[in-house]
Amino acid sequence: MPISSFMGLQTSLRGLIAHQQAINTTGHNISNANTAGYSRQEAVLTAMHALTLPANSGVTGFGAQLGTGVDVTQIRRIRDTFLDVQFRTANMKLGDAAARSNSLEQVELSFGEPSENGVNELLRQFWDAWSNVANAPEPAPARTAVVEAGNSLASALQAIYSQLTTVAAQAQSEYDKLTGPNGNVELWAKELAQLNDTIAHAVTVGQAPNDLLDRRDLLIDRLSELAQVSVTEDATGAVRVDFGGVTLVDPAAAGGYTWPQTLTRPGGKLGALQDLASPTGPALSFRARLDAVVADLVTRVNAIHSGPTGVDFFDPTGLTADTITVVATEATVVRGSDGNAGTNDVAMALAQLRGGSQDRAYAALVAEVGGVVKANLNEEANQQSLVDAIENRRQSVQGVSPDEEMMNLIRFQRGYQASARTMTTLDDMLDTLINRTGKVGL
Repeated sequence: MPISSFMGLQTSLRGLIAHQQAINTTGHNISNANTAGYSRQEAVLTAMHALTLPANSGVTGFGAQLGTGVDVTQIRRIRDTFLDVQFRTANMKLGDAAARSNSLEQVELSFGEPSENGVNELLRQFWDAWSNVANAPEPAPARTAVVEAGNSLASALQAIYSQLTTVAAQAQSEYDKLTGPNGNVELWAKELAQLNDTIAHAVTVGQAPNDLLDRRDLLIDRLSELAQVSVTEDATGAVRVDFGGVTLVDPAAAGGYTWPQTLTRPGGKLGALQDLASPTGPALSFRARLDAVVADLVTRVNAIHSGPTGVDFFDPTGLTADTITVVATEATVVRGSDGNAGTNDVAMALAQLRGGSQDRAYAALVAEVGGVVKANLNEEANQQSLVDAIENRRQSVQGVSPDEEMMNLIRFQRGYQASARTMTTLDDMLDTLINRTGKVGL
């Protein structure tokens, strides 16, 4: 079987093209070394199908196979789907823990303990003021001071109530922002649906849309922080994304995605925000506990203060932290049970409430807030460490190593130069063969 002398040129050309593609791929990797979500790519070099030669040997009867060069069969994206699943599961838990820690830190700041303006200190000053009245029942300044101490205590309790209410409202507002019109969930779902269409078309015509796949995976990673995510890929390369117990992205759905929906198993940041905004969430449950402390304080103080005369110190209807109000004035502060200016048994009884159930309940509430905040901060730190560890493993697989890419660049450059040198040599040989064939005496 005759073989064209130009076959060597074609073989060299394939080498040039293949190594040029490998160099371009390496350059693309280096350029995207710091691109979020990028997966390094690899040009897969494969030997071309050999040319089978007929048997020319009369001894063995065997023919031969002649190599025809190299080809790039695909630009492969290096990624581990198992690590992706691990990362998204851990990222969901981190989103939950981070949202709770952020909100609970605001709850802790609302109480402001320990501080000179905290309720613990104001309670102490309130009981001190009653002790001063008991020690000097006749002077008006002592009675004025006890009214002012009561007003300061009531104002501090009202401020805590307002701040706890604000924390819950902020959680609801953030949830509404993320899930509402043009929120992150809708924007990312819309982009995922568009990527599904583009990727499916590319796969259908035999292309490998690696950069589009990276972008899609990055969006799914971001969604995983907000809620539980599950991904199912079909034969066309498009994916269905289940999000928080509902199907968010579906190639079969009109427009490719469905939103808004009511999440049944949100988890992640959205699940935490739902819980934080609910009546049973930490902010509002601590507020209810604070209301119980206030009700106990108002009831116990009024029971002693109003015993002899029926005059309340606090408004008896203000049994919550936002409604507690001092109604007594300097003139109506009760000092003794017999009405005499020098009697102090009522003031002494009120001073002896120091360290009572209301003080202990408030101290227990503050301690519980601190314990819950610390536990959530520890949980967030643990989840962050886990996410970082998994991400490091992912980067060890899909991340770009500049040193490795530079070595590849040199390797492919040498291959390109060798193919070019081969082509030059063949060109010189053919030039000699074509231009000198038939000339005698040369």
